[in-house]
Amino acid sequence: MLISFSRINRIIGSIGLLLLTACQHPSEECLSIAFTGDVLLDRGVRQQIQRGGVEDLFASVAPLFHQMDATVINLECPVTSVRSPLHKKYIFRAEPRWMEELVKAGISHAALANNHTMDQGRSGLTDTYQHLLSAGITPIGYGNTSSESCQPVVIKKGKIKVALFNSVTLPLENWVYLENDPGICQQTTEEIEEEIKNFKQENPESYVVVILHWGIEYQSSPTLNQRKGAHRLVRAGADVIIGHHPHIIQKEEYFNGKPIFYSLGNFVFDQRKPETSQSQIVQLDFTSTTCKVKVHPVTIHQCKPEMQ
Repeated sequence: MLISFSRINRIIGSIGLLLLTACQHPSEECLSIAFTGDVLLDRGVRQQIQRGGVEDLFASVAPLFHQMDATVINLECPVTSVRSPLHKKYIFRAEPRWMEELVKAGISHAALANNHTMDQGRSGLTDTYQHLLSAGITPIGYGNTSSESCQPVVIKKGKIKVALFNSVTLPLENWVYLENDPGICQQTTEEIEEEIKNFKQENPESYVVVILHWGIEYQSSPTLNQRKGAHRLVRAGADVIIGHHPHIIQKEEYFNGKPIFYSLGNFVFDQRKPETSQSQIVQLDFTSTTCKVKVHPVTIHQCKPEMQ
């Protein structure tokens, strides 16, 4: 199946304009998915929640999210009442009761394969999984075994199918990787490549989106190894790559016609430098033959993402 990607259409305008962007051809079946950067619900963001509530954090972006069939965030903290922190520099924790507000904002999926969802230990991580499910949010990149954690989550609409793979490629601080215990997906690019090839053999009609936690913090460009790895994943069958971790936007590229977003930057976060306050939402509109890409610029103000 040949997949053509439109060049990125940068949308700058009012929310009223943005409400018209999702799948504008009613005669053609279309599956729309939005992807955001890092969502932190602790530290300075916790203080903002105490002042204005969780709903206020997403007030500017919720109208767009509600136009999507799915919205995927990178959840940069465990969601748990468990307090069993690992011995590491930065420790985060979000309140379970806040998850229902994320659902009300239009968030449907959370990528968990990163360097913070295990901040409160394995019990806090498994608790996170249960609280997300209870609220109606589908976790990605988590499983009861290492093999299970790396299985994709598949989103379907009619005949359209999109598989979401999620993995962290970084070493994890003081986290013990146990093959037969609950955990997040931690794979090398080569291992992800094999996962994609195997999946595409059995599901040749499915799109593949790979969500990676990788790279170097606060660097404006990906490393050469990242670029080589991303190109390998595209050759293996990845249609889109979405990256996180650097906390700033890194320039996207197209390889073999497929978009690679090395880093979407922050999204809900308390960092205040100009470069960490710029973000973007990547919208993918899938039909049976094409995937169109739109990028919505976002500015973070007082921890809150605001559409430009």
